[in-house]
Amino acid sequence: MSLDALITSLRQHKGLAHKQDINGVIRILGKQGFAAQEAWIGDDCAVIPHGASNLLLAIEGFINEFVAHDAWFAGWCGVMVNLSDIAAMGGRPLAVVDALWSAGDAQAAALMEGLQAAARTYGVPIVGGHTNTRCQQGQLAVAILGEAKVQLSSFAARPGDCLVAVIDLRGAYREPFDNWDAATSAPAERLRSDLALLPAIAESGLAHAAKDISQAGLLGTTLMLMECSGVGARLELSAVPRPAEIDLARWLRSFPSFGYLLACPAASVAPLLAQFEARGLAAAEIGKFNASQRLEVTLDGAAGEEDGVFWDLGNERLMGIDRHAIGSHHADY
Repeated sequence: MSLDALITSLRQHKGLAHKQDINGVIRILGKQGFAAQEAWIGDDCAVIPHGASNLLLAIEGFINEFVAHDAWFAGWCGVMVNLSDIAAMGGRPLAVVDALWSAGDAQAAALMEGLQAAARTYGVPIVGGHTNTRCQQGQLAVAILGEAKVQLSSFAARPGDCLVAVIDLRGAYREPFDNWDAATSAPAERLRSDLALLPAIAESGLAHAAKDISQAGLLGTTLMLMECSGVGARLELSAVPRPAEIDLARWLRSFPSFGYLLACPAASVAPLLAQFEARGLAAAEIGKFNASQRLEVTLDGAAGEEDGVFWDLGNERLMGIDRHAIGSHHADY
């Protein structure tokens, strides 16, 4: 596939369309005065000042199709993806609550068994929730409270920073969706220790901005980080950590169970990569941030290196975020 064809296919990815839906929510919140309450919409968690640290509050909702197809894994992901959001902001989890709707007890049981399995594996308690088992279709929302001593942010990438990607490649797709599962069969200690890397990195100062790779895929997540920080980036697709057998187009729209993008100064790249590699996680410097507001991509192909522009935020916003028009600390939608 040529780079132009790859860009066209990825711009049509439904995960990006979901992020564009945030635009309408932001306009409504702005009219209601949330902007005056120091709210940065676009970060992975809401941030609540709490003494010498910050409380982090993350929430995720899951599409009906996913819940109907694989209720147990949807429950597992309810915990896992929220933990990723907490970690992406330099936090450690404290507790989980959930809200589930199901068409009967069997689906509710599968959802709760998945939630419980993930909560036990990652060592975070489920402390409450809401249940309705008399609905026509299953739905799930999960929220997690965490705490950060030093915060990573989607709004802190700067021109000149290096862009580092880290992904756990020790997994497989949970078909038929593009969910890369490197968690459900992994040892609990390994999963907990891998997540603990992110707050440790924040506290050591090796990185100052981060975002977990979400349903928008790697390029969409990069774009979200750029929009929040008001920067551009040039990304080398051939440098992205990827299983050798996986098609690049599918990989770039995938939602890995452990996958993060981090912004750091050049001097931090080597020690940052060393920490990930010591734990068997695939990590690489895949690009650099600049002041252009464009996401430029390069790809080494049979005909040599190809260059293209995936998105120009100067002409088209993704989430509709204007970092200069809002204050600080509110979660993304």
